[in-house]
Amino acid sequence: MHDIKAIRAEPATFEAALGRRGLPAADLLKRIQWFDGNRRFAQTALQEKQARRNALAKMVGEGRRRGEDTAALEAEAAELRTEMEKLEGMAAAVDAEIRGLLESLPNILDPDVPDGPDETANVVIKQWGEPRDLGFAPKQHFELGEALGLMDFATAAKLAGARFTLLRGPLARLERALGQFMLDLHTREHGYEETIVPLLVNAAACYGTGQLPKFEEDLFKTTDGRYLIPTAEVPLTNSVAGEIIAEKRLPLRLTALTECFRSEAGAAGRDTRGYLRQHQFRKVELVSIAHPDASDAEHERMTACAERVLEALNLPYRRVLLCAGDTGFGAAKTFDLEVWLPGQQMWREISSCSNTRDFQARRMNARWRSADGKSVAHVHTLNGSGVAVGRALIAVMETCQQADGSILVPPPLSPYMGGAERISAA
Repeated sequence: MHDIKAIRAEPATFEAALGRRGLPAADLLKRIQWFDGNRRFAQTALQEKQARRNALAKMVGEGRRRGEDTAALEAEAAELRTEMEKLEGMAAAVDAEIRGLLESLPNILDPDVPDGPDETANVVIKQWGEPRDLGFAPKQHFELGEALGLMDFATAAKLAGARFTLLRGPLARLERALGQFMLDLHTREHGYEETIVPLLVNAAACYGTGQLPKFEEDLFKTTDGRYLIPTAEVPLTNSVAGEIIAEKRLPLRLTALTECFRSEAGAAGRDTRGYLRQHQFRKVELVSIAHPDASDAEHERMTACAERVLEALNLPYRRVLLCAGDTGFGAAKTFDLEVWLPGQQMWREISSCSNTRDFQARRMNARWRSADGKSVAHVHTLNGSGVAVGRALIAVMETCQQADGSILVPPPLSPYMGGAERISAA
């Protein structure tokens, strides 16, 4: 959500920022300025009429005490009341138009974000590890899982339809192990507070993090008007909605392992086979509530925490800075982590870490108070995957596969697997 005062003060800056995202910046700016002008006109007129009405009330009172005829003054006051009601209605309608326009606009991009229309303009910042030659033709995860009898798409489709998967036995335990390993790493080594959150949230929570109103089609909605969370970012970030946080408490670092639910409305025909793009999946989410002066450093720290997961599992990855055309609606700057999948012979996203600055905080009115108590301002919020559990499972399966179709268990996960070192067909 943008501050109309900032737009009013620096319209050229705002126009240029929207233009970087490929939006019709000049037209949008003109509409906002036109509605803003009408609102300010209505507000000024209301103030003037209210002042006149207050003066009339005083004149009527004095006239009555002197026994004078005040009918004309009372008639003028009544007419003013009618005019004021019309202006109030006009101001409310204009406010709604302005709010709707501001709600539809994405965040302002960080100057570091490269220009570009889509993912082809993203910039690889670094790479850790090299894709390994397995010495045989690697299989994709779904081929491995089905051959082991542990990844069942047919039964899941019978139960729920497309884009659902049923995991069995040691493969189900391996996914559970990944989630537990990540939670332990982030809480014990990285200082995040483990949190159990509702999987259903209200519309206000989805609005606060930017899913509503723009992306409602991507959500699953219940009959009572609540929404299944698309990510734990929604409840974790909204836990500070409407709060004023003491400066000394910042940053707040929260993590949760949850089921996530997405309709994948815009993914028709993409990744239809396998476990990569599901309606229901598990993810370890990282959220930081930070001081504005520290959010850039917190962004780097969060991304490094997600990278640590992949390094511990010995999964080659690269960090990618998203370009203007590929950066999400609420983000000012985003790093994606892409893991190498031998079966697909390509890099695929496994984590996305974003700094939204005060964009979400304005929507949910989350603020901080300075140590001296003299100032209150909006916090900065950050979110990232630490990492997507299902995609980590895919990466482990494809990277650790053996020529006989078995899968080696990465050493950090073996304790969570009862000491098992390999998954093989029964």
